[in-house]
Amino acid sequence: MEDTVRHEDTVAVRGEVAPGYEPLRAEFAGVAGEGAQLSVRVAGRQVADLWAGDGVTGDSLTGVFSSTKGAAFLVLALLAQEGALDPDRRVAAYWPQFAAEGKGEVTVRDLAGHRAGAIGTADGFTPAEVADDAALAARLAPHRPYWRPGAAFGYHTLTVGALVGEVVRRATGSTLQQVYEERIRRPHGVDLWLGLPAAEEPRVLPVLPPRPAAQDPAAVPEAPDSIGGIAGNLHHPEPTVLSALPDDRAVRAGGQSSVAGIGSARGLAGLYAAAVTGSGGAPPLLTPATAAECARPYSTGLDVVLGLPRTYGLGFMTGRPFLGADAFGHDGAGGSMAFADPSCGLAFGFVRRRFPVPGGAGPATERLAALARACARRAG
Repeated sequence: MEDTVRHEDTVAVRGEVAPGYEPLRAEFAGVAGEGAQLSVRVAGRQVADLWAGDGVTGDSLTGVFSSTKGAAFLVLALLAQEGALDPDRRVAAYWPQFAAEGKGEVTVRDLAGHRAGAIGTADGFTPAEVADDAALAARLAPHRPYWRPGAAFGYHTLTVGALVGEVVRRATGSTLQQVYEERIRRPHGVDLWLGLPAAEEPRVLPVLPPRPAAQDPAAVPEAPDSIGGIAGNLHHPEPTVLSALPDDRAVRAGGQSSVAGIGSARGLAGLYAAAVTGSGGAPPLLTPATAAECARPYSTGLDVVLGLPRTYGLGFMTGRPFLGADAFGHDGAGGSMAFADPSCGLAFGFVRRRFPVPGGAGPATERLAALARACARRAG
């Protein structure tokens, strides 16, 4: 295997691919841009480990944005599997204060499936609150929902991790971050952090901000106090600049579990390998039945926050047309993507350094993911 190849756009790609996965190298070169990483595991075995960009190595860490949510939902799935909490029990049974303002019938599954309407508050969150799951939960519990719970679903951009995390804390006595660290990250060597230690800081590469986008004269800008604006905390006097969040040490250290994960593509793939195929000789965290429950569509249709069709299972994004029916995972606004596809033993992680415009993983990354799956199925 070559250590380096050059694509026609002069992007230098480093790393290795296993026999049968060579097409991933050229496809990765086309999406790496100013810096990216790709990690693919099949049946627990590393079959692709690639990186590109100035200063980027396979060990580099950066913000993974909403791919963080996959770690939070894996904690939920693991605790549900063990009977430590019940996804179909009302949130208020664990967290009585959450029943305020008509939220009393919301279940844990509703919460994870973005059905609760607890996307924000009327006056928004301060930067310190955005960085702190406990502060977010305390503000959200007494607040009215932005739609009648269960009548619709919409992406809880900054809040779903805090909401699920408060249920975890009240059910187990430990924070979501503690459970993740003790049960998932540390024993499985997952290079994805919810609360980055100072000792890991030298590995962090800052997220590159989005380049100015050409203005569409026909486009109607989103109002900061619209449902989408509130979910993004755009209506606060100090509005949240999503692309800048991972570059704040307080955010990285706090590890809020909706958007503040810091990791690598190896870490993202490792998370899902630990979930469904096992890693380092350890058995998978999830049984096949629990993995299937993660992927089973629960909220499907029009997401009223994003204004786009979406499908969510037990929190995870699912129903992706380029993956198998039992696949589940999450992507992030910065261009990251991570998922498990148990039908072919695939665990996929991709991280991009330049925050894209528009946000999201995008079709190019989806093509890369589809190619990884095709290679895995041919090799299988």
